[in-house]
Amino acid sequence: MKACEKNPARALKRRGLSSKKRKASFASVETGLTKEEAVEEARRCLGLRTCESCETCGLFCPDLCITRNETTGEVEIDLDYCKGCGICAAVCPRGAIQMVWEGKT
Repeated sequence: MKACEKNPARALKRRGLSSKKRKASFASVETGLTKEEAVEEARRCLGLRTCESCETCGLFCPDLCITRNETTGEVEIDLDYCKGCGICAAVCPRGAIQMVWEGKT
């Protein structure tokens, strides 16, 4: 069995003006991100290809080889029964499932 990997990414904390400065002017409340923070945030958002355990893949699997592990709660794919149709990869909203060729050993 292969488990879907979960690596949660943390969001940046929003910065803003203090309440004293907000009362004194009409300046923007949120100060925004620095260039480095913006690049890191973009990488975090665009790199979200992790399993969220939505089980959409299991609903569409014709072989019923995608299940949730009762002890860990993770979604697992039983590769002994999977025929490799790729439906799970096509319906995964996060793109967490990728189809790769198995090498001959």
